[in-house]
Amino acid sequence: MKKRYGFLARICVAALVASSLFSQASGAVAASPSSEYTAYPEVGAVEFVLKKRLMWNYPDGKFHGEDQITQGQFVASLVAVLGVQERESVPQIPEGHWAKGVYERAQKAGVLAGVEINPNKLLNKEETALLVFNAWRPYRGEKAKGYTNTGALITWGWMKPAPAGQPKFREDLPVTREDAALIIRHLWQDKLNLDLGEKYALEFHNSLKVENGYLIGKVPKGDGLFFIGARFVYKDDSVEGFVNGETFKVKLENVKSMGFSVLNKLDSTNAAAYLYKNLSSLDRIKNTQQFSYTIIG
Repeated sequence: MKKRYGFLARICVAALVASSLFSQASGAVAASPSSEYTAYPEVGAVEFVLKKRLMWNYPDGKFHGEDQITQGQFVASLVAVLGVQERESVPQIPEGHWAKGVYERAQKAGVLAGVEINPNKLLNKEETALLVFNAWRPYRGEKAKGYTNTGALITWGWMKPAPAGQPKFREDLPVTREDAALIIRHLWQDKLNLDLGEKYALEFHNSLKVENGYLIGKVPKGDGLFFIGARFVYKDDSVEGFVNGETFKVKLENVKSMGFSVLNKLDSTNAAAYLYKNLSSLDRIKNTQQFSYTIIG
C-alpha cells in the first residue's frame, strides 16, 4: 500500500561553582526548587537546565536570571551539553584559574574559534551566538550566508529577536542567564535528537539487504517520539512510503532513489536524513538538516 508524507561578586562565586563540576569536585549548588524563578517567562527552560545540571544556582540558592551571562558561565554550559572530556591547551588562562579545565575542553571541541578569551566578559547576543555556532558546527554545519551570527540564530529559532520596535537582529543586546537557559535547552534537545536520529539511521541501514533483485529492509519502530520513514521514488515518479516498524521488499529495477528520515513529532525537528541513490551498493548520502540547508536529491 502506498503512503505519502512529506538557552561582579556573584560572577566570581558562580564561576567557582561551575568549575567544580568539571574538576569532579562536586561543589555545585544543588538545583532545588526556588520561588525566585517561577515568575520568569522562561521558567520551564530554567527548571530544565538546573535539573540537567547544564546551568547552576548561585550559593544563595537563586538562579538570578536577570543577570547578564558571562563568557565563562556560557562556555561551561556548552561543555556540559557536549559532554566533551578531552582537552587542548589554552595558554591565555593561567594554571590554577577556575576556568582552566572548562576552557581546555571547549578548545578541544572548537567552541573558542575566533573568540577573545575572557571568562568574566559579559556576553551580548553576537558573542553568544558565535559560541553556539562554533559548538554546533559539527552537528548542523555553517550558519546561513548573509546573516550575522545573531541573525542566523534568531532565524533558526534558538535565540529571541529584539523587543518590538527595535531591529529584529540587534547584535549588541545583552544576554541574560534566563536567555541563556532557553538557548542551552534548545542545544541539549537538539543533540539528543541528533544522537537518536543517527542511532535509528544506522539501525535502518544495517537492516538493508539486496537479494534476488529486491531490496529488503525494516524501518525502526522508534519510541513514539519520532516519525521514522523510508520513502521510495520509482522510475514512473510514483512514491511509496514505509513508516515506524514496517518492513518492505521492493524491486530494484523499478526504483529511482530512496530517502530515510527521522523527525521529532513534537516540533518536526530533522534528526537524521539520508539519501540512497545507488541501491545496489547501498551507498548513502547524509542529508540531515544544516543551519544553511540545501536538499540533496
